[in-house]
Amino acid sequence: MNYRLGISALLPALLLGAAAPAAHAQRPPAQASASSSLGWAATPEEVGFDRERLKRLDDYLQQSISDGKFAGATTLLARHGKIVAFNTYGRKSIGGQPVARETIFRIYSMTKPVTGVALMMLFEEGKFRLEDPISMHIPELKALKVVTGFDAEGRPVLEPAKRPPTIRELMSHSAGFGYGLSPDLPADRLYRENGALNATSMRQFIERTSQLPLLFQPGSSFQYSLSVDIQGYLVEKLSGQPFGRFLEQRIFQPLGMKDTGFHLRKEQLPRLAGLYVAGKNGDIEEARQVFGWPMRDPAQPPGFESGGAGLFSTTMDYARFAQMLLNGGELDGARLLSPASVELMASNALPDDVLAKGAGGFNRARGFGLNFEVLTDPAGAGSIAGKGTYRWGGAAGTWFWVDPTNDVIFVGMVQRLDYRQPDHPNNMSRTLTYQALTRPEAGR
Repeated sequence: MNYRLGISALLPALLLGAAAPAAHAQRPPAQASASSSLGWAATPEEVGFDRERLKRLDDYLQQSISDGKFAGATTLLARHGKIVAFNTYGRKSIGGQPVARETIFRIYSMTKPVTGVALMMLFEEGKFRLEDPISMHIPELKALKVVTGFDAEGRPVLEPAKRPPTIRELMSHSAGFGYGLSPDLPADRLYRENGALNATSMRQFIERTSQLPLLFQPGSSFQYSLSVDIQGYLVEKLSGQPFGRFLEQRIFQPLGMKDTGFHLRKEQLPRLAGLYVAGKNGDIEEARQVFGWPMRDPAQPPGFESGGAGLFSTTMDYARFAQMLLNGGELDGARLLSPASVELMASNALPDDVLAKGAGGFNRARGFGLNFEVLTDPAGAGSIAGKGTYRWGGAAGTWFWVDPTNDVIFVGMVQRLDYRQPDHPNNMSRTLTYQALTRPEAGR
């Protein structure tokens, strides 16, 4: 029996569940309608989880909200294609309505895996090879320079790139591009002043990017970067259709991701969660900008559809995407990728010398694949997640992982921009989930 396919029919029904300011119970209330109750395919014990131990995760999230770290949150855990828990906590905005299962979140960099899947779909169609130089498909990027330092006046010292970066390096953040997330760093200031990520069209974005230097020779290090936005441009050019339309027609519609896109329709706007940053008194306050960049109007389609950070989504929609990956590229009869391509994406792509020097915080226990972080050695990484688990998160604290070893997916959503706290649930949730998986053999 293929347990992984069960989630596909069950996920939509869960959207009918009522919201609550605290965590949902792990089974629907007795008075729930028949269609609502169909959402819960299993008790935790049926797929190996101890329900009492799972409450540790609920308690942790609820305490984080009570302590004022977040306004609200949602989490969804599934194993063998069966929903174990889909919980909501707190409120979608301070003083507002409780978080609901259909609450919409800004997922920022969780856009990146979606873009990677789109590009790999074109890889499977023979549109490119991973070892192709980027400049083969984007001639504007054929004469890239590398910054080696800055002179006394703060001007960059440049040298030619020894070779053009490849698409594989583009997808593993080892091509040499930067991001501009740290305005105090001279190299990042170049990226911020260039304004590529504030472009008003894909064409303007690639023209501005072509003027930027690489931060290192291609393949020699890791730098989280705007390379996934370049991937979005590649999808547009290789497919012959606008990037957002490709995602809508080739990914969102087939997977039933009805609330995922680059902007929100009028009727969706009331479901959007508030976005927060740390306040001056240890509380949170409404965000006015994102890493120094102005926030865009969620109701307006962007001229530049950011493949690196542009999407809105719901916990349920993203769970369908994650389950498709766990299924080896298929959900509800819609096949996006072959199992081999998903495995390729979820395999470390960083060279040994890059891992050995710990570039980007990655090492031989925790590498990086094609738009995913990959857990290659759980014990070495101090993790109790399954070997081969791949994951990523977003700037506002959203996160997910896919664990092929234990047949688990998890999606969590909060909306607070300064998400790098050591005790953030995107870090703690894996331990608090897997300590509750007391019978890993169950349900297979």
